[in-house]
Amino acid sequence: MTVSAAQRTGSLQFLVPQTQSSLYRNDQVRMIRDDRGNFVESSGVKTERHDLTIADARALPTNNAMTLERNGFELLDAPVAAYDYMNHQQVIHSYYRDCEALVKQVTGGRVWAFDHNIRSAGGNAEKQKVKGGQDVQGPAHIVHGDYTLRSAPERLLQLTREPSINDTLREIIPEGQGLIPEDAAKDALANGGRFAIINVWRNIQATPVMTHPLALCDGQDVEPEDLVVFEIHMPDRIGENYWSKHDDRHTFYCYPQMQNSEALLIKQWDSAGGLATSNGKRADRAASGPCTFSFHSAFHDLQTPHDAPDRWSIEVRCVVLY
Repeated sequence: MTVSAAQRTGSLQFLVPQTQSSLYRNDQVRMIRDDRGNFVESSGVKTERHDLTIADARALPTNNAMTLERNGFELLDAPVAAYDYMNHQQVIHSYYRDCEALVKQVTGGRVWAFDHNIRSAGGNAEKQKVKGGQDVQGPAHIVHGDYTLRSAPERLLQLTREPSINDTLREIIPEGQGLIPEDAAKDALANGGRFAIINVWRNIQATPVMTHPLALCDGQDVEPEDLVVFEIHMPDRIGENYWSKHDDRHTFYCYPQMQNSEALLIKQWDSAGGLATSNGKRADRAASGPCTFSFHSAFHDLQTPHDAPDRWSIEVRCVVLY
């Protein structure tokens, strides 16, 4: 296969086709994490590698660029102050405000940042820790979406009622108070309401991202039968992702050599998407509205030099109420 300048060849991991599709939790595919977010054990996880063509989203014409609303991701020019991202307090008290402002600018909604991860393969291997925060996590090399039909609304309600479940929330808000007004959250969950969860992803090094770049699937390509609930059992709650089985209809994009002056918005859930509003009975492309989420994953870019610098990135999760 000939690869053009507007394409990359990337290796992505999917669940094997024999994995039972699922829209709701069934205890079939799961992982246990400790209280610092580290892997303990897993079951039911069988994956296979696919070497795919990944389109360069930077090369798309302006009138056909990927958007957060329709496709589930969007790259913005968004320089910020020179933060110490390895300082938990500085991130949650200062950088979170930048992320909230950026997401508000794009969505027009009310925005609350509530959680984040620092990722680096080298930092994870060396067991580095964020000052006052979690351990550095490795890049996630599995095609997935971060929330499900059950876990997205569940997470929204947790952020109004149980600030004690999250170390970040304990730092941001007074004891006993919720982060998001409960009435506003209930309105968003009611018929005609809308909420979203969006990640703000950023390179935190001076050098551009070359190792473990992100591949993002056009949200309009996702079908309900692609989905498998992946359960994340933590000491204080059970989270859920959707992992993906491979299908040739999936179209993946990347933004090569992301700079630290750029921010990539990734839609993790949108209650107004066709898949969400139909409880998984139809795909987003069957409706004229927004997509529900974008599958995404770190990938091995076969064009990356062997001596390329390690990727260091931050992702901040934000709730949006419309």
